[in-house]
Amino acid sequence: MENLIALVNRLQRACTALGDHGEESALPTLWDALPSIAVVGGQSSGKSSVLESIVGKDFLPRGSGIVTRRPLVLQLHRIDEGREYAEFGHLPRKRFTDFAAVRKEISDETDRETGRSKQISAVPIYLSIYSPNVVNLTLIDLPGLTKVAIEGQSENIVMDIENMVRAYIEKPNCIILAVSPANQDLATSDAIKISREVDPKGERTFGVLTKIDLMDKGTDAVDILEGKAYKLQFPWIGVVNRSQADINKNVDMIAARRREREYFAQTPEYKHLAHRMGSEHLGKVLSKHLEAVIKSRIPGLQSLINKTIIELESELSRLGKPIATDAGGKLYMIMEICRIFDGIFKEHLDGVRPGGDKIYNVFDNQLPAALKRLQFDKHLAMENVRKLITEADGYQPHLIAPEQGYRRLIETALITIKGPAEAAVDAVHGILKELVHKSINETVELKQYPSLRVEVGNAAVESLDRMKEESKKATLQLVEMENSYLTVDFFRKLPQDVEKGGNPTHSIFDRYNDSYLRRIEFSLNLPDRSRTFCTGSTVLSYVNMVCGSLRNSIPKSIVYCQVREAKRSLLDHFFAELGKKEGRQLGTLLDEDPAIMQRRLSLAKRLELYRSAQSEIDSVAWAK
Repeated sequence: MENLIALVNRLQRACTALGDHGEESALPTLWDALPSIAVVGGQSSGKSSVLESIVGKDFLPRGSGIVTRRPLVLQLHRIDEGREYAEFGHLPRKRFTDFAAVRKEISDETDRETGRSKQISAVPIYLSIYSPNVVNLTLIDLPGLTKVAIEGQSENIVMDIENMVRAYIEKPNCIILAVSPANQDLATSDAIKISREVDPKGERTFGVLTKIDLMDKGTDAVDILEGKAYKLQFPWIGVVNRSQADINKNVDMIAARRREREYFAQTPEYKHLAHRMGSEHLGKVLSKHLEAVIKSRIPGLQSLINKTIIELESELSRLGKPIATDAGGKLYMIMEICRIFDGIFKEHLDGVRPGGDKIYNVFDNQLPAALKRLQFDKHLAMENVRKLITEADGYQPHLIAPEQGYRRLIETALITIKGPAEAAVDAVHGILKELVHKSINETVELKQYPSLRVEVGNAAVESLDRMKEESKKATLQLVEMENSYLTVDFFRKLPQDVEKGGNPTHSIFDRYNDSYLRRIEFSLNLPDRSRTFCTGSTVLSYVNMVCGSLRNSIPKSIVYCQVREAKRSLLDHFFAELGKKEGRQLGTLLDEDPAIMQRRLSLAKRLELYRSAQSEIDSVAWAK
């Protein structure tokens, strides 16, 4: 089971390397889920001495005031043989065999983070110690709780330290090692006070009593050690640390441990408790308990890791791919994003996405309604017909039929169709522009690059403008064609109608009387189609025939010139210009927010961590 603690050690180091060390994050941190043991105590409680006793080495900075100003994650690795050495997480390839140098590096690394001030930092220092005299264990040494700020520290430091300690120990996966001095009233113990607040039932708290040998004569700590004064779920453990005189004389830690064992074994008050007292026993108990907690947390860790991997992958997908560094890569990336946009735009036109149906509505409702509003019957009112027919005769009235009058009547009627035709072109253009903007908003990849988003939008609208002009030209040409050449077969029916009962013997002088003009003008009271064409009905019938034909041909022209072209070549001009740009110019289009770039990098590293953790924890779970 020792590999469980080693696994947690590796994961904790990886978390720190990524900045994932328990501070606020948009996603749950693996650090928070990993079981840990946090050492809590007030200043001068003997906290540092307890740690050094467990390790068996004198390696922690000492002094007055707040000495520990950053969390120290102390990972102990038991080795079977060889020389003891230490490694720092920030100096992974450097081994320290001189533990005085370890003490100095802790101080120096603290100053690097805090800028040689007396302030504190929540960023941990990682220290691994390899020794045959330790048990596999990880401890987090936190700054000592204090009640007064010293010179050079802000007034907020008292609360800042308490908040930092609380942030660690309030997590349900944290085991609390509450260190209290025996020569002070337990009711005033900073460690007990804060531990009770976050763990009121004492289910996660181990009580450690220091300075038992310094208690006033006639007093002892038996009630506390037996759990009568303050009961915890786990038995209290007493330790006897080196005195300041021992430290000054560099008394060997191994000798200090021996003296500690002798103290509990030979002191009458503590003889019955000697088997569960001392720093060696403390280390073994904590190691065994940590292993048991890690084992129980494996299913929860697996669940958290699997869930977080999905969340990280989802957010990375939302943020999009990282920007390529070379010009070819940038060009390819831009082209791919544009193709995605173009595909979404086509889906709108083809009915896969909504919006394209609005174009059909223009052809099926808007255009016919506009043509109907032209009211050709009013245009061919008696006064207008009389005027055009008379003007067509010039100084010499027609002897057979006023052909030029017919032409003018038809041309003046048909020319009004240009208005609805242009309106249909404009309406489809407006819909296509709307679909372009809609497609841009739906292209997730474009949200990543504001400049490219603007350029693609502008290029698409410019293409639609060119297509609109071509469409308008082609559509109006359809009307001009109808004006420039009349369908002869339609008018050849007129002589046949005369043969069937018409009266062509009118004199020149009565040809333009009201009866004749009325036949040209075509009133609304004409019978149905079964009736033979009269001269007056011919103009309106022909205009209506042409109008019906244009009603079908105008949509075809618009679809061919605008809709079809938009699907085929919306960004062709943009692509052509894109190919002329250099890498630097392409880079300006991919102007991603630096914060997003940093976020993606951070997420990618964290995803790598979680995948690695998933693999390692799964292998341990299977081995178990």
